[in-house]
Amino acid sequence: MRIALAGTGAFGIKHLDGLANIDGVTVTALVSRRLEQAEEVANKYQVGYASTDLDEVLARDDVDAVILCTPTQLHAAQSIAAMRAGKHVQVEIPVADSWADAQEVQRVQRETGKVCMVGHTRRFNPSHQWVRRRILAGELSIQQMDVQTYFFRRTNMNAAGQPRSWTDHLLWHHAAHTVDLFQYQAGEQTQIAHAAQGPIHPELGIAMDMSIQLRTPSGKICTLSLSFNNDGPLGSFFRYICDNGTYIARYDDLVTGREEPIDVSKVDVSTNGIELQDREFVAAISEGREPNSSIASVLGCYRVLGELETQLASQR
Repeated sequence: MRIALAGTGAFGIKHLDGLANIDGVTVTALVSRRLEQAEEVANKYQVGYASTDLDEVLARDDVDAVILCTPTQLHAAQSIAAMRAGKHVQVEIPVADSWADAQEVQRVQRETGKVCMVGHTRRFNPSHQWVRRRILAGELSIQQMDVQTYFFRRTNMNAAGQPRSWTDHLLWHHAAHTVDLFQYQAGEQTQIAHAAQGPIHPELGIAMDMSIQLRTPSGKICTLSLSFNNDGPLGSFFRYICDNGTYIARYDDLVTGREEPIDVSKVDVSTNGIELQDREFVAAISEGREPNSSIASVLGCYRVLGELETQLASQR
């Protein structure tokens, strides 16, 4: 499997580290906005080709698939370009920043038949996998999910603390993780969705605080709080309130509601959610099947985000 990676920022590096652990995978090309950064990362990871031109890389015959870790605003168009160039694609979350663009990505996937996978990492974190297996076994049923997604990000900085060339978004990026995970774990699509947001930042042009409520037809609910203003513990924290226990997931770690650790080391072949995501991408291509977190399977998340965006626009 010969893979090109576009975007050598914080998450691009996470994918390169994950791919290095997968047998039979070679990263043959890197793309970055700045050539010197692409070349620096290529030298570190022994990748033979570095470029600033994604279209040029998509035309190469030593590329079977591409992973996109580029700015959100480019995801839909680049995913479509990759599939039309005959390449399988994994695009980091979100696949698009509009409902219409997400639908177009799915349309092109059906048209080309290529694997199109979206980086909804929460589906792959061992902590959430542990909960899902108990749900599928009939041992748990979700009553409520309470989720906090908190960062201190009042300037354009990435996960590694480096300047970004684009603006992140609480709704289309960070809420997408939880909306998809809630529907995935509940086994139902959201029927009722409400959102409220704080003031728009005068320079960044985005809301820095947001609250979202979701409800499924059977009455499962989700409450999500998001902030770029939080100066405290950072990250996303998921509380599963179930009919048979309460569990708190912090990325790849899991504890009970009483903070008792749960061993998730044997859930999968790795405890790294990004690596497991990449393993699924490679396996789906090799086996000619639809991957977990395919564009088709996550599309319902983007429908909800589109509805919430319309609500939020009416509040301004």
